[in-house]
Amino acid sequence: MYRILTFIFFLFSPLFLLGQTPGQRTLIFLERADMMHGANKDQIAYLRNPTFRHDNARLYCDSAVFYKERNYFEAFGNVHINQADTLNIYSDLLNYDGNKKLAHLEKNVRMVDKNNSTLTTNVLDYNMATRIGTYVNGGKIVTTDVTITSKRGWYFANSRDAFFRYDVLVTNPESTIKSDTLRYNTLSNWAYFYGPTNIKNKKNENLYTESGAYNTKTENAYFGKNNLYTSGSRSLQGDSLYYYGKRGYGKAVKNIVFKDTVDDFTLKGNLGEYFRDTEKILVTRNPYVAMVSDDSVMVDNKKIADTLWLGADTLESQMVLQKNLRLLAKPIIKKDNEVGSEDEKAKQEREKEKAEAKKALTAAGNKEKTTAVAPKSKNRKDAKTLDDKPRDIAHALNADTTAKQKLADTLSKHVPPAIKDTINMQIIKIDKELKSDTGKKAPDKKTNSTQQVLTKAVVKDSLVNAADTIRTRVIKAYHNVKVFKHNLQAKADSLFFAAADSALRWYKNPILWTDSTQQTGDTINVFLKNKKINSFQIIENGFIANQQADTSKFNQIKGKIITGFFADGQMRNLYVDGNAESIYFTKNNKGDIDNQNQTVSSRIKFTFKDKKINQITMVKEIDGAVNPADKLPKESFLTGFIWKPELRPANKDEIIKGKPKKTTKNQPSAKPVVKDNKPKTVKVPDSVPPAAKPKTIVKDIEIKNPIN
Repeated sequence: MYRILTFIFFLFSPLFLLGQTPGQRTLIFLERADMMHGANKDQIAYLRNPTFRHDNARLYCDSAVFYKERNYFEAFGNVHINQADTLNIYSDLLNYDGNKKLAHLEKNVRMVDKNNSTLTTNVLDYNMATRIGTYVNGGKIVTTDVTITSKRGWYFANSRDAFFRYDVLVTNPESTIKSDTLRYNTLSNWAYFYGPTNIKNKKNENLYTESGAYNTKTENAYFGKNNLYTSGSRSLQGDSLYYYGKRGYGKAVKNIVFKDTVDDFTLKGNLGEYFRDTEKILVTRNPYVAMVSDDSVMVDNKKIADTLWLGADTLESQMVLQKNLRLLAKPIIKKDNEVGSEDEKAKQEREKEKAEAKKALTAAGNKEKTTAVAPKSKNRKDAKTLDDKPRDIAHALNADTTAKQKLADTLSKHVPPAIKDTINMQIIKIDKELKSDTGKKAPDKKTNSTQQVLTKAVVKDSLVNAADTIRTRVIKAYHNVKVFKHNLQAKADSLFFAAADSALRWYKNPILWTDSTQQTGDTINVFLKNKKINSFQIIENGFIANQQADTSKFNQIKGKIITGFFADGQMRNLYVDGNAESIYFTKNNKGDIDNQNQTVSSRIKFTFKDKKINQITMVKEIDGAVNPADKLPKESFLTGFIWKPELRPANKDEIIKGKPKKTTKNQPSAKPVVKDNKPKTVKVPDSVPPAAKPKTIVKDIEIKNPIN
């Protein structure tokens, strides 16, 4: 209905502009003719090379039959209509009705306006009063910027608008448009869409909409219904899309969705900006990211993938050069319960692999030790050949098939997977050069050895350059950062994630929750491996708190660096390094608190089982004490203790929609404590004094089955 109303408006708007109606009658005037004969009785004249004038138009042809009484004529051969010196129409045949001011043209019809926009078709109906041309059996309009074809079309000479229907195709040097219903203005170069439309440009970008506008010259666009922008593996949706093609800048409003199928990455929100050249997307107004993981959870007795939901005031994602990032190494456990990093372990392996690769390259290029370095040629012609024929590098590999294969296999084995394709391209390129050079004389043995050395340098340089161009996705989150995953929740002021090391970095007052435990510190890093949570590390002022069920007591751990390791989605081991302190409580068989244990050590290891602390091991410089149940201090807190369960995201809806506001007013703040799965309140001071010094010294360094 919308398309019909739009068409009717454009069809009749010229009448109001001209102040005319189709019923106003004027006579056709014959200005001249080379020859004329006919019957005066019927007022029919047969004319050769006549010129007719009607209102503001002149009409020419080779011959014509003029029906004066009917105010009508038929024209044949080289038909030409010139209207107001601004529009020219050409054809082989013409039937013209002066009363209706309608021209029916057939065969080789061509309409040209003053801007040299040309409409061609086989059959055209043109209204001289409204200045509207219509074709229904296929036509084409060619301007200085575009070519448009369609099954049906209407051209409005006054406004320079053309309305197209069915199988519409718009092409220009920069883009191609396919549409169901389209209007195009030849003066402004704006195309307006009223049905399913696809726009594809040379930059491999595709734009889809069912209502919008696009400028074929500036490549600016606006889309308002069922919109989709795609570029390679990336796509952007929104209720409204604005795109500036020359600048490579786009803006999306309301219900926006940005996806990258290669990274399995989805970013949503209500206001976003896209920057093509830097491959950056910036989203505000309820932005959030969904990162699919291989962790699984049980929902309605079904195991499903556990997605990580990340929200903030502002989210930014971008593809950047990996070499410009400071990547983090995943923590690992070394001997003697020491925490190290993958870099330390991998460094030795890389040095070993590098030595093996170097050895293989040397063997491939130096089969004969005496010819490993090119001798100084006594023949200047031979020396010139070595310098001036890069193609000889290809012959070097061809000279020894075994060495060539060994070189390729070694490189493929010892270089990162991301640049293996580059190696294959180098080998294919060399093979092509060999085939194109088969007619040339093969170089001698000494030349072969020298060229093999050159080949190694070429391949080595190509690998270094390829590695430098590797790009990876990063995510930046600013202000009120929240994360929800069934086995992990977090809150911080800002966050940074790099796909290259799969590490989530939380900054400025970060808090991390796992099961019933809260972790805080200056910086918290969470490491993913194979799309699963692998470990986390708290850097500087690390603090872990766990509240005892049915009590106001807290198990507490603090240290300079705290490192935790996960297995099957649950925490298994926890290491505290650097001034490690802890307060924890044990229970008797009745479930009552038995003792409070306070320890100080260089390193403490906690082992978890079934989401509870199963074993505690103190390592190095151990000191501690035990307070029995009857002598427990009223409050025991390590310096730096905080407890903020009210900030913990409860579900993914808090990430997507935001946390619902409280309806109650003037309600005193309280800290919840879990009791039989029901909340209980306990007041915790904002700042706490150090725990009271225990009186009983701890003698055992290993305590099994303590309370959680």
